[in-house]
Amino acid sequence: MKLLPRNLWRRLTRSLRARRTAPLPSSSARIPWWASLFTDAGRPIVAVLVMVMCAPGEHHLGVLAGWDTRLAWGMASVLAAYAGIAAVVASRRPKGAPGKTSAVVGAWLALGAAMAAQPISHLFVTGHWSAKPHAPAWLVIVVSCVPPLVLGHLLHLAATPVPAPSTSVDTEQETPVDEHADEEPATPAPAAPPAGGAPAPQQPPAAPPPVVYRDPRCAAIRPLYDGGTRPGTAAMRDALEGAGYGRVGDSTIRGVIRAEVEEHEPQLAAYPPALPAAHSA
Repeated sequence: MKLLPRNLWRRLTRSLRARRTAPLPSSSARIPWWASLFTDAGRPIVAVLVMVMCAPGEHHLGVLAGWDTRLAWGMASVLAAYAGIAAVVASRRPKGAPGKTSAVVGAWLALGAAMAAQPISHLFVTGHWSAKPHAPAWLVIVVSCVPPLVLGHLLHLAATPVPAPSTSVDTEQETPVDEHADEEPATPAPAAPPAGGAPAPQQPPAAPPPVVYRDPRCAAIRPLYDGGTRPGTAAMRDALEGAGYGRVGDSTIRGVIRAEVEEHEPQLAAYPPALPAAHSA
């Protein structure tokens, strides 16, 4: 007789079958099958058990705060979902990304709320605290504020954008490694001068590789620097509209688009500012 749900039983069976067919590592690095089984099956089972054990206390606090018996079960669902979502966002967002600090703080708050709900509920159940003739005002206020605060923070995490990886970084990662890079290159022999005694013409230097911008709008304003001056906001706005990007805000033009262009080519920031059209005539 199977004591586990059908889906979990299939996962365990598939995992054990894969372990029997996989090549075994050396005896020093081999992990006993029962230890791996505890790791693979123990984490989801323990997570379910913890949510089941915590749900009655959170439901009890919801009832004390004023919700009816059926609606108070939403308190347990809210805290469980909040803890899981905040923990996943905090672990998956890179360090320094927008929303990383907020997600970490939210994960700790969700853990603290779930931990605090259990002893507070148990103090009322065991008679150390009394909710007669009515629950304490501080308990009603704090518990009633939990759902809207959770909703607001989850919406904040969903609306905070995750920065896309830079194209230049991906290119560097995909570049094959030269096995002979550490070897000292052979010095080429100097070319013999032509018979007439005139020096050989020098080859022009190789053109630098094209710049890959994270924001494609940067390519529309880069030609404005070719005149030797730093373009103004109005000229960049006209160039963006002419390229089909529509109306772009001045703060975005100066703080995002122009900033990225000058980040790739720092010498452009030292150009003198271009004169307005009225003075240049």
